[in-house]
Amino acid sequence: MLFARISFVSALSLLGAVSLVAQSNAPSPRTQLPSYTGGAPQPLRVAVVGLEHGHVEGFLRSIGQHPDVQLVGIADADSDLIAKYQKKYNLDASLFFKSEANMIEVRKPDAVLVYTSIAQHRPAIDVAAQYGVSVMVEKPLAVSYEDALHIQDVAKKSHIRVLTNYETTWYASNHAAYDQLQGGQLGPLRKLVVHDGHEGPKEIGVPPEFLNWLTDPAQNGAGALFDFGCYGVDLATWLMHGEMPETVTAVLNHDKPDVYRAVDDDATVVLKYPHAQAVIMASWNWPFGRKDMEVYGAKGYVITVEQNGLRVRHEHDSSERGDQAPGLPSNERDSLSYLASVLKGKLDPKEDLSSLETNVKVVQILDAAKQSARTGQAVRLGSGSYHH
Repeated sequence: MLFARISFVSALSLLGAVSLVAQSNAPSPRTQLPSYTGGAPQPLRVAVVGLEHGHVEGFLRSIGQHPDVQLVGIADADSDLIAKYQKKYNLDASLFFKSEANMIEVRKPDAVLVYTSIAQHRPAIDVAAQYGVSVMVEKPLAVSYEDALHIQDVAKKSHIRVLTNYETTWYASNHAAYDQLQGGQLGPLRKLVVHDGHEGPKEIGVPPEFLNWLTDPAQNGAGALFDFGCYGVDLATWLMHGEMPETVTAVLNHDKPDVYRAVDDDATVVLKYPHAQAVIMASWNWPFGRKDMEVYGAKGYVITVEQNGLRVRHEHDSSERGDQAPGLPSNERDSLSYLASVLKGKLDPKEDLSSLETNVKVVQILDAAKQSARTGQAVRLGSGSYHH
């Protein structure tokens, strides 16, 4: 069989592939485990499930840059999409399968990378779990808390990893902000403000197969709320060490109803914790693409600037200063390096940005945000007022 070797680093992840050396005495959010020794390592065998998510382009554009990864199959039932990507990336016809199950049976991958609509994550994971194959999906994990709980149960019973890929996980600036907060330079966290989004999927020209499900609430969960709100909720859950907010309040706008009739194009979500607040601003209406956050403590603040930059002011500083984030460990610089390290037992993902534990909570909060926007009331988590 002819297999294609490709590297799996999304184009956006490449921009954020920088490293961070923790400056505080706090433990790293991830636990580095001892490396294996012995002969030459075998390449990680990965397979793609679905071609309707535009992020698959970043994966396929990275051919040749990651020789330790082997693409062994692509499953999609859409003949037109298969033809499109086979031609565009000069992929061997033997890589393509019509069904995920058949591909796994024939090619036996170590992991599958899911590029379907968000609603299709659950069935894709169900199939992989039957064969004991671990999964990485694009953010968010699921369209509903019910689906997230199902995925968590399946992963536990089948002993597989289910990880969620966010571009911002590979931003050194976010990890530098985390370390300053954990190291005490900022004092206790008081307020987190996260901005994520762009001009809109139609405005930036995403492919039609991508736009179709992004603007379908059944397939995407919502509009901008799920597409970009998930970033801020993920970061907040990580910075709060998995603590759930007491209440979730959300306001959704339809600023461009002629473009996005069925889903929100702007979302503001407020998470109330006992001694802190997170404000998440997700939008398809920003004048430009952005993914940044502001972390305010009782003694200072850190504002992230793209992947590597920081704006910092601590207690007793006379003014704000600019800084650069230190580098991330090599196995945390991009999604594929991270995936390989987790599957080889070198990295424990517990409670980190991509972990299943974190992302079940992310979907629970997003689900509560939908309920809040629908009812006009704050949703109290952990009480009878929350119905998923």
